[in-house]
Amino acid sequence: CTCKSWSDLIGSSSFVSTHLHRNVRKHAHVYLLCLHHPNFRRQNDNDDPYDIEELQWSLFSNETFEQFCELSHPLGSTEHYGIYGSSNGLVCISDEILNFDSPIHIWNPSVRKFRTPPMSTNINMKFSHVTLQFGFHPGVNDYKVVRMMRTNKGALAVEVYSLRTDCWKMIETIPPWLKCTWQHHKGKFFNGVAYHVIKKGPIFSIMSFDSGSEEFEEFIAPDAICSPWELCIDVYKEQVCLLSGFYGCEEEGMDKIELWVLQEKRWKQLLPFIYDSLDACYGTIGISIDDKLLIERTDLNKGVADLYLF
Repeated sequence: CTCKSWSDLIGSSSFVSTHLHRNVRKHAHVYLLCLHHPNFRRQNDNDDPYDIEELQWSLFSNETFEQFCELSHPLGSTEHYGIYGSSNGLVCISDEILNFDSPIHIWNPSVRKFRTPPMSTNINMKFSHVTLQFGFHPGVNDYKVVRMMRTNKGALAVEVYSLRTDCWKMIETIPPWLKCTWQHHKGKFFNGVAYHVIKKGPIFSIMSFDSGSEEFEEFIAPDAICSPWELCIDVYKEQVCLLSGFYGCEEEGMDKIELWVLQEKRWKQLLPFIYDSLDACYGTIGISIDDKLLIERTDLNKGVADLYLF
């Protein structure tokens, strides 16, 4: 009797929602997903196929960077796979090099269960560029996969998968400002909205697509954004942000990362992060769930890279 009542309780949607909100609020069970070589203190040779074969995905502590556990493909495949988003303990994985028919798996490594969305029947042409994003949409209480595909001639197709209905939907209405030649650079999925940094001619902008309302928006990037180099899109204090390390610092021996947040559809520049750049090279990885800056620091003398939280 007790087992049945407990099972009914923990299987109810209200319990699941309460449990997830508690973990999110307390930042409980937060890990870094990293693709790495088994030997952490060596450099990878990306031109060596045997070196690439040894790379693996693992979970690491969000604070100490200690390895927590290795992740093996849920189907037991030995092929390399890419991770295209995670939310509330679910991870979206697919082929490392995406195609329009790449199989997708939504996976819960903790309980070792996964869901494989059906193949889409909406696609009848090949695409040269495919992006994939995954996350939770609180407005519709559903997990979504957003797949955007482009041809070399600029044709764009957008599909949305719903975990609740287990089906794909093709987005019929594409805004005129996307019916042109543009380059995709980086993306972020936040609160059910897929954000992409795109470049149309010399102009950088942020394209957003709400997987619930199925609406597109465009936000022109700040004038200072003129290169994809050292450009990162992420979330800071519940706001979409841009990080750029393209410009140097006026102070000798120092460097900086500039930060803008999107507030009420306008960019607001915050104070930059300034750091000592002597004998080291820094690369921005992103922002952690507790709003700390995560960067890679490479020692130019030793050739060794470390992760730092600021």
